[in-house]
Amino acid sequence: MKVRFKMTTLLSLFLGAGPLLLLALNPVHGSGNATLPLVLWHGMGDSCCNPLSMGSIKKMIEETIPGIDVLSLMIGKTVSQDTENSFFMDVNEQVSMVCSQLAQDPKLKDGYNAMGFSQGGQFLRAVAQRCPSPPMKTLISVGGQQQGVYGLPKCPGESSHICDWIRKKLNSGAYTDIVQKHLVQAQYWHDPLNDDLYKKHSLFLADINQERVVNETYKKNLQLLDKFVMVKFLQDSVVDPADTEWFGFLKTGQAKETETLQESVLYKEDRLGLAAMDAAGKLDFLGTEGDHLQFTREWFNAKLVPYLR
Repeated sequence: MKVRFKMTTLLSLFLGAGPLLLLALNPVHGSGNATLPLVLWHGMGDSCCNPLSMGSIKKMIEETIPGIDVLSLMIGKTVSQDTENSFFMDVNEQVSMVCSQLAQDPKLKDGYNAMGFSQGGQFLRAVAQRCPSPPMKTLISVGGQQQGVYGLPKCPGESSHICDWIRKKLNSGAYTDIVQKHLVQAQYWHDPLNDDLYKKHSLFLADINQERVVNETYKKNLQLLDKFVMVKFLQDSVVDPADTEWFGFLKTGQAKETETLQESVLYKEDRLGLAAMDAAGKLDFLGTEGDHLQFTREWFNAKLVPYLR
């Protein structure tokens, strides 16, 4: 029987960031001995503790791997702040806040694994690059927009005020300072038709993707990972282009033809250390049928849980 995790709230459909519906099946039990803690980061429009999404994911993992410590990140002091911040808080501030929280958690001092959903996968990579202590061991990006996005397909409710406002801001000035600082998706908006503007004014994505200069610390820290796992949804109609989930993107100067990670300048010049990681067997590219953030519990247990044991 196939039971799918499905996005259920209106806002969370935007960029596929939000809650996933989890229906309980029989857990797959295993030994919890020496299992590293797990840190989860939700997507846009979701929160750390929504019982229909991250709360259920956390519970499922705890049932599947007895004894594992799972920390589902809350960005803010309340669940409502957490949801709001996923739309409107400076991503660099979010990453800094998470780095501080992880550094102060004694359970993580010997290392942890991390799993991010949609934009959470991208933000956790920034944590790995900027904050090597405590050490992140395995990073699993579930539908994460590693090269950003260019387009807003399937924004929920074509008459939705928030969707209209977001489109207007991105179309009229994604790279203005005020939009960059206060609109999360602008901070990973990647316009291949305005590459110079993107590289100059992107406050978050261009920095962590080494678009301006090569920060050797970022490169070194990312290569400390034992594994970097990227999950792509093969029928994704939410993230544009879907190849960003495997670190591919649109070729610069046009908006139709894509290139893989291995075809990119980022890889060929090894600006982030991904080519070295690939050669060392540290990059895993997983594909799954279905739209953005829709997968079965059986698939999750078979494909992702082994990385957490």
